[in-house]
Amino acid sequence: MRLRDLREDRDLTQKQVADYLHIKQNTYCQYESARRQIPIEALVALAKYYKVSTDYILGLTNISKPYPKV
Repeated sequence: MRLRDLREDRDLTQKQVADYLHIKQNTYCQYESARRQIPIEALVALAKYYKVSTDYILGLTNISKPYPKV
């Protein structure tokens, strides 16, 4: 997953992103290291926050542009 790259590209700490998601920093660290699956709600929230598609975060595409809203 690209969570770490997205976070570091914006000079954010794990704590800052965890606070945005209303979770503990340790939990977010586990998402980044793929030791814990990220819940759909958190995935969608991060895609909106970073302005990328969920597929991009999951590594299913290299195109970061989010899909148009319907």
